[in-house]
Amino acid sequence: MSPLAILITFSLYTLFIFIISWWTSRKADNESYFIGNRKSPWFVVAYGMIGASLSGVTFISVPGWVGTTHFTYFVIVLGYVAGYAVVSTILLPVYYKLNLTSIYTYLGTRFGRASYKTGSSFFLLSRIIGASFRMFLVVSVLQLFVFDHYGVPFWVTVILFMFLIQLYTLKGGIKTIVWTDTLQTTFMLLAVVLTVGIIIHAMHTSLGEMWTRVWHSDYSQIFVTDVKSSQYFVKLFISGMFITIAMTGLDQDMMQKNLSCRNLKDAKKNMTTLSLILVPVNFIFLFLGAVLYFYAAHLHLDTSGLTDHLFPKIALNYLGVAGGLVFTIGLIAAAYSSADSALTALTTTLTIDILELDKRYADRQEILRKKREQLHFLMMLIIIFVIILFKLINNEAIIAQLFTFAGYTYGPLLGLFSFGLFTRIPVKDKWVPFVAVLSPFIGYGLTKLLQLIFSGYQTGFEILLINGLITFIGLLIIKNPSKTKTHGNI
Repeated sequence: MSPLAILITFSLYTLFIFIISWWTSRKADNESYFIGNRKSPWFVVAYGMIGASLSGVTFISVPGWVGTTHFTYFVIVLGYVAGYAVVSTILLPVYYKLNLTSIYTYLGTRFGRASYKTGSSFFLLSRIIGASFRMFLVVSVLQLFVFDHYGVPFWVTVILFMFLIQLYTLKGGIKTIVWTDTLQTTFMLLAVVLTVGIIIHAMHTSLGEMWTRVWHSDYSQIFVTDVKSSQYFVKLFISGMFITIAMTGLDQDMMQKNLSCRNLKDAKKNMTTLSLILVPVNFIFLFLGAVLYFYAAHLHLDTSGLTDHLFPKIALNYLGVAGGLVFTIGLIAAAYSSADSALTALTTTLTIDILELDKRYADRQEILRKKREQLHFLMMLIIIFVIILFKLINNEAIIAQLFTFAGYTYGPLLGLFSFGLFTRIPVKDKWVPFVAVLSPFIGYGLTKLLQLIFSGYQTGFEILLINGLITFIGLLIIKNPSKTKTHGNI
């Protein structure tokens, strides 16, 4: 597929996004931006969140991972279901009971101002790095296969994407994103399904025959029973559960959409539906990965070191115009879904939690709107800077470590919320930032110690749980016996 065709596809898709944005934001106000006026249909939110949950990492990386980790990622997905159940039954009732716009307001109610600022600051750091990494991954692929052809510098490509995202989310915020995400989800899923169909046709086989071939290959291995392995199935399941609790239930980006539902009942239905749909959806991505590797072998392609570029390389170079078109639309959808809601959530946290402008301008909504739009633009500039910084580093190992570090910072959030919800113990609020900052460093040291004690042990996603536990213990240490015990479930 030619770069010009990809560019035209990108332009038409973006135009469609802007039409949806115009339609949804015609009567938008500050409440529309932050929580969609609490009028979002739950089924629309659930469907749209599929794309937001998958993002560019799933679209590009998960099929490539099949070559080295086979189908073991599916165990994490099963853990997601358990995690969503926890979010639905424990966290959502608290958020709706307190009528929250930002979920970190809970920390202020439960512990105090320092804890409130700590939680929101950790989210800002985590989401800026995480969203920038996902955007970097997707834009790098488009840069390699399209914009390099026209001599467009990487930094220009990044600014273009982020400026477009900034424009269509600026006014409507969550009210717009709830609907644009449905479009992103549709095209991402279509891209996967149609790519499988195109490859099966090119290999002159049937879906049943391909399924049999995949199922009887090494790629279909789901459960690893080696305790020392980072892919040990018990470890992956527990990790998947706590990843969902921390990176969905304690993440303003993901929960802001849920809080836009009409009531708690609808929010729970949204969460349950999403968790069940994600199981077959993620399995399709894994199946696509196996199909891509079989097709690469059919073409005698060297797949070593391709991981993130396996899908784009085959789709754009070997599947003709149809395959290239399908992949391009899916990739653009992944790019937009990786950053639009993150930009809105970061702006919300900065506006409400850090600067508390909603209180300062409670009776001056027009001024609040202008301030919010200025912060929206500022967050766009920050994300652009971080993405370009990743490019300047130009070291996959370092970038991967930065992304891992962002995961570390969700551990303190897990510890803070767990302590608040499941104990009634008051703490010395001023010491909470110290505990939260120290926990990731202790967690990192502990992982190195485990590797020394248990030779060959590989720490995986469970570091999230370890950091949460360290934070929990730290809060016990700084408890404040002079205060009256508070209710853990406020």
